[in-house]
Amino acid sequence: MSGLANMLIDAGALVTGSEPKPNSLTFQLNRRGAKISRDQLGELLNKTINLVVRSAAISDANDEYRAAKAMGLPVVKYAQLLGMVMKERTGLAVAGTHGKTTTSAMISYVLQECGADPSFVIGGTAPQLGGSSRSGTGQIFVAEACEFDRSFHNLHPKIAIITNIEEDHLDCYKNIGEIIEAFRTFASQVPSDGLIIAGGDDPHVREALQGASAPIQFVGLNSDYSWSTRKISIDNGCHVGEVCFGREALGTLRLSVSGEHNLLNATMAMAACVACGMDGKRVMEALGRFTGVERRMTLVGIYRGAIVVDDYGHHPTEIRATLAALRERFSPRRLLCVFQPHQHSRTRFLLEDFAASFALADETIVPDIYFVRDSDAEKQRVCAEDLVRRVETHGQSARYLPKFSQIVEYLKRTAGEGDLIVTMGAGNVWEIAKELIA
Repeated sequence: MSGLANMLIDAGALVTGSEPKPNSLTFQLNRRGAKISRDQLGELLNKTINLVVRSAAISDANDEYRAAKAMGLPVVKYAQLLGMVMKERTGLAVAGTHGKTTTSAMISYVLQECGADPSFVIGGTAPQLGGSSRSGTGQIFVAEACEFDRSFHNLHPKIAIITNIEEDHLDCYKNIGEIIEAFRTFASQVPSDGLIIAGGDDPHVREALQGASAPIQFVGLNSDYSWSTRKISIDNGCHVGEVCFGREALGTLRLSVSGEHNLLNATMAMAACVACGMDGKRVMEALGRFTGVERRMTLVGIYRGAIVVDDYGHHPTEIRATLAALRERFSPRRLLCVFQPHQHSRTRFLLEDFAASFALADETIVPDIYFVRDSDAEKQRVCAEDLVRRVETHGQSARYLPKFSQIVEYLKRTAGEGDLIVTMGAGNVWEIAKELIA
C-alpha cells in the first residue's frame, strides 16, 4: 500500500490514508505531503475524494471502509488499482509462493541500471532502489502479483514470472488444487504475444501452465531448460554460476546476496530483463551488484560477538532456505532462530511442515503468534506452544517465550562469540533484533 501511495504521489495525485501503527514508511509518506491518520474512522474522508483504496487485509466491517461506502465514494482493493495502473504501461508481474519481492527488486534494479527507468511497486524496501516503489518515465511497470485473496487476477501483464507454487494462504484457499487453479487463471491473462517465465522444476507450476496461450520459458539450476544456471562455486556465502540461454553460455553470474535460491531468482530476473530488450552482459553485471531487500537476511549488527540478522521468512520452505543460506555465509558456532509465527490459520494448516523446518537451527525460540486477519475462533485453535512441542518431537531444541522482552533478556544471557541470531517472521519480530543491538 505504501509503495503504491508513493507511486501515485510521483504521478501527481493527492494522497491521504490511515495506519494504526505508524512506521518509517508512513513517516516517509508524511514528508512527501500525504496526510495520514492513526484512526481508521474516516476523519480524512470527504466528498472531493475520487477513489478510496483498501488493502486485502481490511474487512467490510472496518469503520473507515463503511464510512467511505456511506458517503458514496468509489472503493477498490489495492490489487484493482494496481491493475488500473498496469494497463497504462507494459506490465511485468512476479508471482509465486516464494521469491516475489527479491525477484521483483532484482528486475527493477537491473532495468534502472540499464537505463530503462521503470516504474515499480515491490513488497519490501530495497536500499539501492531508494524504497519500495517509483514512478519512472519508461514504459515498463514491475509489480508483485500476490495470490492472497486472488489479488493477482486483477493484473494483465505482458510478461509474467511464476517462481514456484506451494500451499499457503489456506485461509482463502481450500487446498493446493485451488491454488494451482488460481495460478492457471493468472497465467491465462498473459496475452499470446507476451511471455511466461517459470520455475521448471516445480510440478505445480507446470500443472498451472497447462493450456496457457503465451509462450513459456522454463528456468532452473543445472538443467536443460530455456534458461539455466550451472552452479560453479560459493564466494563469501554468495553463489557463482554460469548462465545459459538454450545451449549458449552467456557468462558468469557472481551474486552479492546469499543462498542458492537467490541464484534461481537471479536467473529468472535475467530472463525477464532480456525479454524487455536489455543486453545480457549488462544485465549480469547489474545483478552482481544487487545487494538485496531489507528483512531478507539483513545484517542488523553484532551483540557480544554474536552476529544478529533479520529475515522476513514466514513459510516452512523459506525457513529452510534462509537457515541453509545463513550457515553457508557465516558458519556459526550456534545458530539461534527466533521465529514469530504469522497468522494462527497458517500455523495450524502447516504445523507439521513448520515443525520440521528448523533442522538447521541449534535452538528455536518462539514468541506468541502474530495475530492478523484470523477470527477469534481461529485464534483458539492453535498457539505458539503447540509449535514448540512439535519442533521438539523432531529432536530439535525449542522454547516458548511469549513476550519479546523475555526473548531479549534470554539472548543477552546466552548469546556469545561465534553465535548467529536470526529473527524471522512477517510480523514485528524485527523489534527483538533492534532492541538487542540497541
